[in-house]
Amino acid sequence: MMTAFDGSSIDGSAYLDVVGAARQAPGWLDETVSLWSAYGLVAFVVLAAVGWWFARRSAGTAAVTALAVPVVVVLAYGVNAVLKLLVREDRPCQSLHVRTLEACPAPGDWSFPSNHAAIAAAAAVALFFVSRRLGAVAAAAAVAMAASRVWVGAHYPHDVLAGALVGGLVALLASTALSRWSRSVGRWIGSSRLRPLVTAP
Repeated sequence: MMTAFDGSSIDGSAYLDVVGAARQAPGWLDETVSLWSAYGLVAFVVLAAVGWWFARRSAGTAAVTALAVPVVVVLAYGVNAVLKLLVREDRPCQSLHVRTLEACPAPGDWSFPSNHAAIAAAAAVALFFVSRRLGAVAAAAAVAMAASRVWVGAHYPHDVLAGALVGGLVALLASTALSRWSRSVGRWIGSSRLRPLVTAP
């Protein structure tokens, strides 16, 4: 059986500093960060829905770009998940045996790169193609998501940085490629029964 990678030598001390700060922080702050860490990805779903709703009022291509956001995010998640299986890095709470806000996952639930950070970054980049304003909001939310995953003890800092890089890069490449087909796809959808997806009534 392949030995899991121990990432504590990279930035384990920084991780311990953050986790230590979380233990000393006010309860309301820890609860807020934990809540965001656990359920914050829902915010990106809401932002994507808002982007699609308003994109229908402008043009078919904008609506198609908005509809592509979840596709791009799923693609980024898939790439990130494959990297997890290849690297097989133990969670920091397992390697460093530290008490964390979030329950320590079971062995085999790999840490690098962070799925949460990858999904959030991918959503932010994809939303920039829909609306710069929504993209900026999503980018701020993505930074908060990445930071929260370290605060609750789920990841090393390098895990969330790598996850954000993977998610953002995949989203950039995928969104750029999809934009070349958005006009023709928009015309096809607009002429079918799916027209409400790209055109406001």
